[in-house]
Amino acid sequence: MGDLVDQAMREGAMGFSTGLIYAPSTFFTTEELIALARRVTPFGGGYASHIRDESDSLLAAIREAIAIGQGAGTWTQIRHLKASGERNWGTMAQAVALIDSARRAGVDVTADQYPYTASGTGLSAVLPTWMLAGGTDSMLARLRDPAARARLRAEGGGAWRSPPERVLINAVRTDSLRRYQGKRLSEVGASRGQEPYEAAYDLLLADRGATSAIYFSMSEDDVRLAMRQPWVSVGQDAGAATPAPDGMGRGHPRGFGTFPRILGRYVRDEGVLGLEDAVRKMTSLAAQRVGLDQRGVLKQGMFADIVVFDAATIRDEATFESPQRIATGVRFVIVNGELVLDEARITTKLPGRALRGPGYAR
Repeated sequence: MGDLVDQAMREGAMGFSTGLIYAPSTFFTTEELIALARRVTPFGGGYASHIRDESDSLLAAIREAIAIGQGAGTWTQIRHLKASGERNWGTMAQAVALIDSARRAGVDVTADQYPYTASGTGLSAVLPTWMLAGGTDSMLARLRDPAARARLRAEGGGAWRSPPERVLINAVRTDSLRRYQGKRLSEVGASRGQEPYEAAYDLLLADRGATSAIYFSMSEDDVRLAMRQPWVSVGQDAGAATPAPDGMGRGHPRGFGTFPRILGRYVRDEGVLGLEDAVRKMTSLAAQRVGLDQRGVLKQGMFADIVVFDAATIRDEATFESPQRIATGVRFVIVNGELVLDEARITTKLPGRALRGPGYAR
């Protein structure tokens, strides 16, 4: 695995990244992660992590991420900083204090964030770690096993569980399940005459684990507190998608609304951030974190990546019901000096290029 990290860094990776909530990464030990992250240091790379827990053990997970970066001798980036679960609302203040303390001690640790109180991932996130070991086929076999289902019922109060009225079935792959898209897990259970989580397990079985879900698990106060920190950049955290003609394609609205939502709601309407600070979080702060020295600011000799927007009208239009609606108020987009969005018209220019880390060997 270390050799694969070396190869990736020479091919232009910017660092070593993990998703420690998800299988199989969840089975890594801290020592193994330090050993792998150490391989990026000679190439100028860093360590970025979807940390091991974002709810009851948030602070321990942040400490682990910091320890990995320190042990590897490189920077640490905490992905989409959040405090999940109502019982953990308010923990963000402790998380911010912990990161501030590390930074004052000379540790290079930063974070990013998306501006929503709901996360989006697989419905399989409602399962405890022991259900996920061995991959999808093993998970499905356990869901068919009466003994495993009985254990799930017995552990019903586990930390991985969200209240079913706060879990929305977002997208499925199996046609017969499409009637559940856009419904809360509590509604799905009622319509099927099942306890909501028993319904979730059966949906995962029928959809071979492919069902995605939205989890309404965070507080606005925590989102705003994280957003105000000078070391928190903006992380969009959604895959690229061609928008559905009616805006009704599935996904998380962060895919189409993250940046205009901050500029419209949190800058103009609520004053959580100043305009200049918000732009810095979206541009130079993010570029500097991964070593893109020629991007992120408007300056002679830099690559010309420019968005022209109307600060008075920019607004996100994407919602959880219609997550693929295009934002309003963006007038022009220039990539590498070429106009790619001209008012409402997408041009035929394709000026994008691969961005490679400092270890790239030509």
